[in-house]
Amino acid sequence: MTVISKNRIKASEFFGGGYNDFLKYKGRYRVLKGSRASKKSKNTALNIIFRMQKYPEANALVVRKVFRTLKDSCFADLKWAIHRIGVDADWEIKESPLEITRISTGQKILFRGLDDPLKITSISVEHGVLCWVWIEEAYEIMKEQDFDILDESIRGSVPDGLFKQITLTFNPWNERHWMKHRFFDDLVGYDSENKPIYKPRKNPLSDDGQILAMTTNYKCNEWLDASDLKVFEDMKKRNPRRYKVAGLGDWGIVEGLVYENWKEQKFTLDDVRGFHTVCGLDFGYTNDPSAFFIGFLDLENKRLYVWDEMYETGLSNRKIYETITGMGYGKETITADSAEPKSIDELRSLGLYIHGAKKGKDSINNGIQWIQDLEIIVHPCCVNFLTEISNYMWKSDRFGKKLNEPIDDFNHLMDAMRYALEQYILGNGWIY
Repeated sequence: MTVISKNRIKASEFFGGGYNDFLKYKGRYRVLKGSRASKKSKNTALNIIFRMQKYPEANALVVRKVFRTLKDSCFADLKWAIHRIGVDADWEIKESPLEITRISTGQKILFRGLDDPLKITSISVEHGVLCWVWIEEAYEIMKEQDFDILDESIRGSVPDGLFKQITLTFNPWNERHWMKHRFFDDLVGYDSENKPIYKPRKNPLSDDGQILAMTTNYKCNEWLDASDLKVFEDMKKRNPRRYKVAGLGDWGIVEGLVYENWKEQKFTLDDVRGFHTVCGLDFGYTNDPSAFFIGFLDLENKRLYVWDEMYETGLSNRKIYETITGMGYGKETITADSAEPKSIDELRSLGLYIHGAKKGKDSINNGIQWIQDLEIIVHPCCVNFLTEISNYMWKSDRFGKKLNEPIDDFNHLMDAMRYALEQYILGNGWIY
């Protein structure tokens, strides 16, 4: 059995500064919004492993909205945490099914997606009790009811010394998200239409002691080097709005959304059978993701069904090809960003049916205007599309006046969607 020696390891050496209250808190809801590079995911992973080493009857559940996104995020962070603490010999890591087990005690870390609610509500463990839940990228959960289902499934008594707790970590892109009112605000009354009135809570701890809602940012990450810090300083100058959220961890203020004609709703391939398949690709690499969009257009009823997505940084053209074909879309016709003809040629030589978008003067605004006339149905698995469409805004001038130009942010899948629909925009006589 591997035991962490208190003399050998100090927790502070692993977590760094800014997280003392977060690590000590034992109430029901531990909510952490933070900027990029704020250590929130890594520290949560470390905290779970430290706790499970300390409490041999405790088991943990790790959740994201879509199960397939867990392997390269939370699962990878927990593997990293086990290795960083130096307890590899006492942990068994499986990828099929996705599961981490402490060998000496039988404790488990289970992984689930909210895209399969039955598996969420029927979780059980063989040894000890399930008492801790970590919801990563909690912003992806657009419906508060989905969270309630998970919350209600963590119930029952626990042995002395243990406690039930749900930890939510996320980037605060949108101040309209239900998590703001639920965890960061206080209800202070109702207006004349009986709508609730909220004000931001001054204290991170709620009055009843059951919520700790914190904000951290990159400034508490002492392990960033000069080049890492320069990324944020450049962001501060180039894109102040993004810096406020991605740099400082403040709530994103959403006014003047480009698209408000959408809703999140499950549908099946049977529901869209006979509609036009539309695919678009926007290229990225280091900082921006390569974004692949696939949907189905019901032209008669002016309805677009958003079915699937690819959204990854660091992809070579060959990897883009392998990913798209691996998703099952290797035979579909794809319209891509024509600014990268070399990439299009390479993907075509690899076997994709791909061509460049025509673009032209006012193509972005004309494409947006055409798409605004559609009803957009977004499948819940398209978490990156949901994030972008709920944050894709019109630019403002220095006086706050909205301009007839979208921001150059949250636009990778938005551009890919526009490319995918180009033939129909052109076919309907639009100047594109």
